[in-house]
Amino acid sequence: MILPIGAKKFEESMQMGSETYHHLKVVITEKYGAHGCNVGEDGGFAPNISSFREGLDLVKEAISRTGYNERIKIAIDVSATDFCIGTKYDLDYRSPHKSGQNFKSGEDMIAMYKELCAEYPITSIEDPFDKEDWEHVKYFSGLGICQVVGDDLLMSNPKRIEKAIRESACNALLFKVNQIGTVTEAIEVVKMAKDAHWGVVIGQRSGETEDSFIADLSVGLAAGQIKAGAPCRGERLAKYNQLLRIEEEIGDQAVYAGEDWRQS
Repeated sequence: MILPIGAKKFEESMQMGSETYHHLKVVITEKYGAHGCNVGEDGGFAPNISSFREGLDLVKEAISRTGYNERIKIAIDVSATDFCIGTKYDLDYRSPHKSGQNFKSGEDMIAMYKELCAEYPITSIEDPFDKEDWEHVKYFSGLGICQVVGDDLLMSNPKRIEKAIRESACNALLFKVNQIGTVTEAIEVVKMAKDAHWGVVIGQRSGETEDSFIADLSVGLAAGQIKAGAPCRGERLAKYNQLLRIEEEIGDQAVYAGEDWRQS
């Protein structure tokens, strides 16, 4: 994922994101052929990469080709719960040629994240550890290296959010409306996060529809961040088009978070 924090308006951020997406398509085609540009449910490309660093290199090269460089940062969604076995993390869990040797401890994962944040312009990591690995996510969040987003960790659940705030286990909430139930509860949960000086990300679902409500919600709650997928597929573009309409309607009073994306 990318964060076009150097934009001055949402319209400009969409242009930056779209240009990066199309440059990424070219980069992938050059290396893997056209079949590497098949898209998934979120509109992202699915080349046959051999490591996560290879994927980050592709995104970094695409950003470089746009010329935006420092104006675009990278965010990653690890979803570490998916490959946590006991107290270890199996980095080869999707490989058809698993060696059984690429297991990492929580401490190993922390060291790896520190390296990645030094090598790439990564400013946000979502679910870097298992949803019940409170010890390591708390320690990593305390390092202050990047935004640490809780999705599986929090599940938009008030009790888990309260625990995370109390233990300083993360510093941003990935909020999904369907996990909470009502808009009233959504407002209360986001207020909890903001009162704790957390960042707030309004998130989409994998099996999305063309309903654009989360775009309105992200503006209404002044979330500062929205995770709606790539600028591809109708159900993804519906959210971005609605945000463009909102910005156009508000006019000069519209505020794009930009460099202040964490403090919105």
